[in-house]
Amino acid sequence: MKRFAVAFTTLAAALSAHAADMNAVNHAAQIASGVGAGTAVPSLGVGAVLQTLLGLAIVIAFVFGCAWLARKFGVAGSKRTGLVKVIGGASLGNKERVSVVEIGDTWLVLGAAPGNVRLLHTMPAGSVELNGTEAGATPEGQALQGSFGQRFRDALAGEATKRLQKFAGGSK
Repeated sequence: MKRFAVAFTTLAAALSAHAADMNAVNHAAQIASGVGAGTAVPSLGVGAVLQTLLGLAIVIAFVFGCAWLARKFGVAGSKRTGLVKVIGGASLGNKERVSVVEIGDTWLVLGAAPGNVRLLHTMPAGSVELNGTEAGATPEGQALQGSFGQRFRDALAGEATKRLQKFAGGSK
């Protein structure tokens, strides 16, 4: 019985497809006369082209506007409840940056360059007033003495001395 139902369905489908083809062949002239010349392809006038270009410009402006908003406000936003908080930072060049990061009760001053992040200094959290200091002045209000190169050499010498003392004290 099952074979009979499958065979009957297949035969009915084939006959209906053949009937539809024959209907199209027999009435081809009538179907063709209903279609006017040139109506299959719409005409593209100046107005249609301008409308298309204006729509394209609006979509492109919308995409650039969304990108600008995402860059200005940040896509993920800033969460201040996490373990690491960014206190501040400054760009030192095209690819170099220094940042102050708070972890627990410690502030870390980090230097970042392509493929390299280094710890520059550590200090207790809140030990420096954020908005009260002027550029070029120390937190105590004293002006920095010497050129940048001299201060940098002094800082490196102090760091090297600390590391040598730590190394010499650890080997005894």
